[in-house]
Amino acid sequence: MMQIAFIAIAAGAASTLLFASVTSGSLLSIPLFNLAPLPILIAGIGWSHLAALGAALVAALALAGAFGSLLFLNFLVGVGLPAWWLSYLALLGRPAGGGDAPDRIEWYPVGRIVIWTAVVSALVVALIVLMVASNVDELREALRKSLGSVLRPPAGGAEGGGEAMAARPFMRVLMDHPERVLPPAAAVLTTLLQALTLWLAARVVQVSGRLRRPWPDISAMTFPSSALMLLVGAFLLSLLPGLLGVLASTLTAALLTAYALLGLAVVHALTRSVGGRGLILGSLYGGIAIFGWPLIFMSLLGLADTRLDLRARMQRRKPPPLSM
Repeated sequence: MMQIAFIAIAAGAASTLLFASVTSGSLLSIPLFNLAPLPILIAGIGWSHLAALGAALVAALALAGAFGSLLFLNFLVGVGLPAWWLSYLALLGRPAGGGDAPDRIEWYPVGRIVIWTAVVSALVVALIVLMVASNVDELREALRKSLGSVLRPPAGGAEGGGEAMAARPFMRVLMDHPERVLPPAAAVLTTLLQALTLWLAARVVQVSGRLRRPWPDISAMTFPSSALMLLVGAFLLSLLPGLLGVLASTLTAALLTAYALLGLAVVHALTRSVGGRGLILGSLYGGIAIFGWPLIFMSLLGLADTRLDLRARMQRRKPPPLSM
């Protein structure tokens, strides 16, 4: 128990430093800030989910003491508790029993963890939205003010610059209905960061030799049928006006991002025996990092695999091994 307490304090201190680095204003502080959940995840996956929960509380208390009590709840809800929950799921297992391996453990499926990553990310964004405004009109005005300070042309700039920018279709939609663009975009980014940080934490723990569950075949992950029903329900609710529609759109975007990760898993599986696989995957990830829109095609591929089981079909098409 003393070891868990020590790990919780150390991980909480590291998470505090990463989170507080944003106050420096340097460019490097942005990636460091986004890595704030990493020490908590490492503590949870490498030792115990209790260590992760302790680390989240230590970091929240330290930030509250340094910058004010408001950060206690902000950090705990936005960073600490999501990291604790995901680390808990990563080590969740039950005895499989029976057969020749009575001690075998059935671990919580990777696909379900990815879905939880999307749901948690949507909840974090939804809580931020509710902290900003109590109705959709307040949210729209608050986001317009934020966008205005960012997109306002500099003093003395070319006349009509702002009008030219607003004339672009995307910019017009963004300025007219920022509540329909920015919260879903934040949900997409949060889901990707949560999934990446979880993967990185698991890799760190694996290298250290403390990973208790076998490393899963991520390219073989599948989603439960309930995930598709949740996506359809969230999409239908997102068509409603008002704040409920905005919150549902964040869940829709987060779940579509989860299906994009499933689509990437499909690409990894289908290209295993393809020449130039490294170039294909490198180009795909590079395109996603630079442009973003290839994620849409990955989402469609993930949805198609859910219905058509593309990986199993490809496996069945492979010729049988030659007999000696």
